[in-house]
Amino acid sequence: MVKIKTFTNELKAMHTMKALNDLDAQVNGFIQGSDVKKVLSVSDTCTTGDGGTIGIIRVLAYES
Repeated sequence: MVKIKTFTNELKAMHTMKALNDLDAQVNGFIQGSDVKKVLSVSDTCTTGDGGTIGIIRVLAYES
């Protein structure tokens, strides 16, 4: 069965790499701790506010 899971993270100035590493760890932890048989797709998109990027959304499509 194909399932979709979303993850979000707030981006702060001068802390972007840490936020991305934290997001990677969150997604990898989900994959390892869940019944994920096959990853079909991983996609990132940014959220904006007041003219700048304020967050990131990662979408994981997988089979269980």
